[in-house]
Amino acid sequence: MPLTLLHNATTLVTMDAQRREIADGALLIDGKEILWVGRSADLPIHFSDEVTQRIDARGKLVLPGFVNTHHHFYQTLTRVIPDAQDAVLFDWLKTLYPIWAELTPADVQISTQLALTELLLSGCTTSSDHHYLWPNGTRLDDQFEAAERVGVRFHGARGSMSLGESAGGLPPDRVTEPEEAILADCRRVVESFHNPRRFSMRRVVLAPCSPFSVTPDLMRESAALARAFGPRMNVHLHTHLAETQDEEAFCLEKFGHRPGDYAQELGWTGNDVWHAHCVHINQAEIDSFAQTHTGVAHCPTSNMRLGSGIAPVRAMRDAGVPVGLGVDGSASNDGSHLLAEVRQTLLLQRVLGNPKAMTAREALEIATLGGAAVLGRDDIGSLAPGMAADIIAFDLNAITYAGGAVHDPVAALVFCHPQPVDLAIVNGRVLVENGVPHSVDLPTLADNHNRAARALLVRAGKM
Repeated sequence: MPLTLLHNATTLVTMDAQRREIADGALLIDGKEILWVGRSADLPIHFSDEVTQRIDARGKLVLPGFVNTHHHFYQTLTRVIPDAQDAVLFDWLKTLYPIWAELTPADVQISTQLALTELLLSGCTTSSDHHYLWPNGTRLDDQFEAAERVGVRFHGARGSMSLGESAGGLPPDRVTEPEEAILADCRRVVESFHNPRRFSMRRVVLAPCSPFSVTPDLMRESAALARAFGPRMNVHLHTHLAETQDEEAFCLEKFGHRPGDYAQELGWTGNDVWHAHCVHINQAEIDSFAQTHTGVAHCPTSNMRLGSGIAPVRAMRDAGVPVGLGVDGSASNDGSHLLAEVRQTLLLQRVLGNPKAMTAREALEIATLGGAAVLGRDDIGSLAPGMAADIIAFDLNAITYAGGAVHDPVAALVFCHPQPVDLAIVNGRVLVENGVPHSVDLPTLADNHNRAARALLVRAGKM
C-alpha cells in the first residue's frame, strides 16, 4: 500500500489521549487515515519501502486541523458596511437584512468558496456554516458544490427564519419562509447530502436561526425531524443562543424563559445540539448544558466587535460543557482566521483579571478536540492512528515567531501574531503547500468576490 510520510517536524502536537508533543515528530498517512505517529527516528522499518511520498516538516509545528463550529459564509460579501460598523446585534441585523435579501445562488457559491479558502489558509480543515435565509432560489446545494471545489470538510447547517416583523420577530417578512416549506427542504437536504460515515466530507445540520427569528413550533419540529432520522444518521441541531442582553429580554418577554431555559423547554439540549455564543447564560444553565452534553460555539472576535460581552468559557469548561471555536459571520468579525480566534480565546478569558484563566494549549485543544466534540465527530481533532488525515503545519521560522519558537513553539503559535498555515492536508489530500493553495487562484477568487459584493449592494440600492 502506498504511504505518505510527514517527518522531522520540530514539534508534532497530537491532541491524543496523552496530549503528546513529539520533538522531531513524524506520521504516516494511508489514504484518508493516519496509520502511525511517533518520532522520526522510530519509524518502523517495515514501512520504509512502502512510502511513496515524503513531506519534510523541518522547522514546522504540526497539529490536527482546526475545526470551525460557527460561521455565516455569505457575510463575506457585506464586510464593514459603514452603517453597521458601530452597531449592536439587533441594529446590525436590521441594517443588513435588506442587503442579504438580494443574495443569489452565484453569491452563495462565491462567498462559500472565499470563506472556506480563507479558513483553510488559517489552518481550518473542517467547518460548519449556518446559512439561514434563502432568497432568489438560493439553496444549501450551492454551498455543498462550492465546498467540494475547495476540499474542506463541510457541515452545512440548513438555517431558517419564520418569525417576521409582522408576527413580532426581528427580520423583515420578505426574508422569512413558511415553516412547512422549511421542514420539507430540511428533509430533502438531509436525504440528499448527509453522510454520517467515518471520514465523511459532507454532513447536514438543522439550524433554525435564533429565538427572535423563528417560532417555538419550528424549533420543536426541527428537533423532532432531526431525531426522526435516528442514531445511525446522527443529524445534529444548531442555533444562536444568549448572544446579547437584548435577546435575553426578548426571550423573557415573549416566552417567559431565559434563553438557556427556553432551549431546554424546547428539547434543544443534548449531545446532538450545539448553540452559538452563549455569552449571557448563568451557572444553572451552564450546569444544565454540562449534564446534557450540550455544546457551545465560542466566537470571541464577533462578541467583542458587536459589544455583546464575554462568554463564560472558563466556567463552561470547568463544568464539562463541550466548547468549540467559531469565527462567526464575516460581517460581525470581518475575517475568517481560526488561529486568530484561538489567540482571542486565550486573551479574552484573561481580560477580566486572571492570567491563568486560559492557557495556550487549552485554547488549541478547544480549536481541535473541542470543535470535533461539538460537531459530534470522533474521527477528527487529533493526530493518532485511525483518525482522519487532517493535518496542518506552521512555519516556525517566520519572523513573528522569532525568539518565541526557541522557548516554547506550541505557545508561540498562540501568543504571537497569527500567521497563515504553511501546509494543510484534508482527508489525506494536500490542499496547501508552502502557504499556497493548490486548487484556488487567490487573486481571481478575490476579484470575483469583490464583483459580487458590488453587484449585491447595487441590487440593494446601497451603491
